[in-house]
Amino acid sequence: MNEHLKPEIATVLDTIRERSAPSRQAYVARMQAQAQAHPPRRSLSCGNLAHAWAAEPNAQRQHLQGDRPLHFGIVNAYNDVLSAHQPYQLYPERLRDYAAKHGVTVQVAGGVAAMCDGVTQGQPGMDLSLFSRDAIAMSTAVALSHNTFDGSLLLGICDKIVPGMLMGALGFGHLPAIFVPSGPMPSGLSNKQKHQVRQAYAEGKASEEELMAAEQGSYHSAGTCTFYGTANSNQVLLEAMGLQLPGSSFVAPESAMRETLNEAALLRLKQRAETGVALYQLVDEAAIVNAMVALLASGGSTNHTMHLVAIAACAGIHIDWQDFAELSRVVPLLARVYPNGEADVNDWHEAGGTPVFFSALYQAGLLADSSELPIPENAAQRGCQPREEGDCLRWERTIPVSQNNSVLRMPASPFEDSGGLSLLTGNLGRAIIKVSAVASEHRHVRAEARVFATQEAVQAAFRAGELDRDVVVVVRFQGPSANGMPELHKLSPALGVLQDRGYAVALVTDGRMSGASGKVPAAIQCCPEAHLGGMLAKVHDGDMINVDANTGKLELEVSEQVLAERVAAPLTDMESGLTLGRSLFASFRAQVNDAEQGAMSVGAQLVLPKGDA
Repeated sequence: MNEHLKPEIATVLDTIRERSAPSRQAYVARMQAQAQAHPPRRSLSCGNLAHAWAAEPNAQRQHLQGDRPLHFGIVNAYNDVLSAHQPYQLYPERLRDYAAKHGVTVQVAGGVAAMCDGVTQGQPGMDLSLFSRDAIAMSTAVALSHNTFDGSLLLGICDKIVPGMLMGALGFGHLPAIFVPSGPMPSGLSNKQKHQVRQAYAEGKASEEELMAAEQGSYHSAGTCTFYGTANSNQVLLEAMGLQLPGSSFVAPESAMRETLNEAALLRLKQRAETGVALYQLVDEAAIVNAMVALLASGGSTNHTMHLVAIAACAGIHIDWQDFAELSRVVPLLARVYPNGEADVNDWHEAGGTPVFFSALYQAGLLADSSELPIPENAAQRGCQPREEGDCLRWERTIPVSQNNSVLRMPASPFEDSGGLSLLTGNLGRAIIKVSAVASEHRHVRAEARVFATQEAVQAAFRAGELDRDVVVVVRFQGPSANGMPELHKLSPALGVLQDRGYAVALVTDGRMSGASGKVPAAIQCCPEAHLGGMLAKVHDGDMINVDANTGKLELEVSEQVLAERVAAPLTDMESGLTLGRSLFASFRAQVNDAEQGAMSVGAQLVLPKGDA
C-alpha cells in the first residue's frame, strides 16, 4: 500500500510499529472489546435512556426510540474568552438542524475547559495551561461516558484543547469522531509589526498605549489567531490524521463555505458510523507519522513534540524525540508562516493552503497510507480541495502548485531541506529547538551562562543592562513537575532586542516556548528537568554553554569532576505559584512524566519506558 513512500519515512514508520506492537495490540483489542460489550444504548435501561433524552424535543425522542437510529454527541469547548472558540456558541443548534436534514440526531454531550494561553502568558494561570490538556481529556471522557452516542463531533481548536479532546476521545476509540473547526480571524496588524512594537516596549521606546493598540490591531475579532502557533498547528495535524475535513482548517468563520463544511463534517461522521470506520482505526501508526511529517514540513509548534507523544500513547503507540529527529532529516520545510516568515495563515490559505501542502507531501512520498482504512479515508485524500457546486460540495484532487512561493513551496524547491524542529543532546540532557524561524547565522551560540529561576528575574536583569553581552540565558525549574511547565514568552522581546544589538544570545530551559518560538535559538523542554535531577540544576553563572542546532549539541563545558562536586540548586520560592487555582493541580505535578514522554499526568501507563521495544 505504501510503495510510494520515501524509504526513510517507511523506516521510521516500521520502527514505530515494531516498538509499539504490544501496547498497540492491547489498545486495539480493548477498543474491539468495547465495541462488542458496549454498543451505544443497547445496554442502557429505559430509565437510563429517559434521563438522557428528557430535555430533548418530542420528535427527537420519538426518533431515538426507532430501530438503531444514529445519534451523535457534541463535545464543545465554547467560551467567549477564546476568539477561536466564540463561534462555537451557535454550532450546536446549527448541527442539530443539519442532523434533522440528514436523518440523524445530535445532542450536546458536555463541555470542556478551554483556557487562552494568550491571556495567561506570564501570569500564574499559565502554570495550569499544560495540565489543562489532561483535564480536558478527562472531561471529554466524562462527556462520552453516558454510552448513548454512535460518534462524536469535537468542537475544539486551540492549544491544549485539541490534544486533550483527542486523548479523551481515544478512550472511546471504538466510536467514530471528527473535529469541526471555526476558522481564522481576518488578517489585521501583521504579526511582525506586533512583535516589533513588543520589542520597542521592552526597550522603553514604545508606550503602553502604543503596545495596547498594536495588540488589539492584531487580535481583533472572532476566529483563530493568525500566526502559526499551536492552535493553527493543531488544525494542520488534524487534517494530516484525517480527523478534520481536507481544506477546512483555514476557511473563515461565518463564510458560506464554512457552513457548508460544517454540514459536510456531520455527513462524514455519519458515513463513518455507517461503514464502521472507528477512531482507533484512523489514529494508527501511519496517522501519527503523517502528523509528525506535517508538523516538520510546516514549521509548526514545538508543543506537539509533547502533544503528539501523548496522543500516540493514548492510542497505544510509542514515539519519542529521536523519531522526530529522524524524520526532520528528510522532511523539507515548505511553509513560511509567522513566526517562521512574515505571512499569516490567511496568506497560506490563499497560496493553496492545506490541500496543496498535503498533495505535495503525498506525491513526494512523505505521507503514508494506513493498512486498515478504506481508500476514501486514506492519506491521498488529504490533498483534496472542497468546491461548492450549487447545493453540492465536491472534493477535487489538488494539483501541487503554490500560488505564492514566498509562503508555500513544493518539495523540489523547499525553503530548507530539513524540517523546522531539531533534537539537541548533550550533558545538559535532551531538548527541542525550533530552527525554522532562526536565521542560519544564529543557530550556533557558545557563551557564558546567566542562570535564573523565573521570567521576571530575566526581565529585571535585562532592564538593568546585565545581559548586554554574548549570553546563554538559563531559566530552570520550569518543567512539568516543578510548576506545570508554563510557556516563557515574556522572554521573547528582551532576548530579541539583545540579538538585534549584535549579541550572540540563546535560551536554555526546561520550560516551553511553543508555536510562537521566534528568531532567538531556544533549547526548550530540556529533560530531565532541573526539579528531577537534571543537569540544569548544577549550572552556575559564568559556565560556558554550547548550543549548536547545526550539530545537535547541547553541552555544559564544565568537567565531570567539578559537576560531581556541585550541589544541585533547590526548588525555591514556589509558594507564590499556589495562587489562582494552582494548588488544585498538585496531584498532576506529582505524577507527571517527562516532556519527551508527553508530560502526561493521566494515562501515563500507556507510554513505554525509554529503550523498551
